[in-house]
Amino acid sequence: MAQCFILAGYECAIADIDKETAAAAKVRLVGEARAYEEDGLFEPGSADLIEERLVAADSIEDAVRDADYIAEVVSENLAAKEQVFGRISAAAPANAVITSNTSAIPISVLAEFVINPERFLGAHWMNPAPFVPCVEVIPIAETSEVATTRVEQLLESVGKVTSRVSDVAGFVANRLQFALFQESMRMVDEGAATPELIDEVVSNSFGFRLPFFGPFAGADMAGLDVYVGAYGSLSKAYGERYAVPPSLVDRVNSGNLGLKAGGGFTGMDASKRDEIARYRNRAYVALAKLREELGPRPDRDQ
Repeated sequence: MAQCFILAGYECAIADIDKETAAAAKVRLVGEARAYEEDGLFEPGSADLIEERLVAADSIEDAVRDADYIAEVVSENLAAKEQVFGRISAAAPANAVITSNTSAIPISVLAEFVINPERFLGAHWMNPAPFVPCVEVIPIAETSEVATTRVEQLLESVGKVTSRVSDVAGFVANRLQFALFQESMRMVDEGAATPELIDEVVSNSFGFRLPFFGPFAGADMAGLDVYVGAYGSLSKAYGERYAVPPSLVDRVNSGNLGLKAGGGFTGMDASKRDEIARYRNRAYVALAKLREELGPRPDRDQ
């Protein structure tokens, strides 16, 4: 995150449990940046800029004293977060926006630790921060619209794609990610598949499509009636957890089948079916070529 802000032209300070740990973090970030330069992922000179402009503060108080935007990124430990937010709230300027990078804790829970919670919201980055576009922005009832907009504009200025999501445990990304992992673990525990096989199938099937078509666009393209039929087979085999969603049945019963009729969940225009198919095909071929260019993952047999 600090790398992103520095390379976008912002002043940035980091803090940790003590000044020595913060200094070590700066060394690590500069070293990472040099490696990214060598791999052509950062522009030449990026590491020197980060080394020059990134401040390793002696304390949390020193880091936030003159800050406009503050990000809490401590571990998913509620007691630790309470302590850190207490120190931030006491030392930060009254108009500073305070955010949490929590992966799953509801922001409303953390807001209890923040003085003046109208300036507080979630801003959940994905790893690795310099390269994954999404940041989930999570305002709560107390958060002012001004604070939310400031955060969105700031994140977009460093090249991020902001998605304003609801304050539910896990938000959107991790709720979906962990649901997939839970079902994957269930299959492994049942002996239905190995971890290696599951990874292979996911990355070469629906996972291959996900960069271009999310779950709802994929369903609309396949046909919502097809999904209803598949749920019938799955629920017969696995029970209630695969029961067909009622809103899906309602759409199908009303004749809304997705791209082929009704537009589905995403409002796909049937008159653009051929254009969508051409885009899909070009996208998949381009991704296949990229994978071939990158070669096998280093831990796999050549």
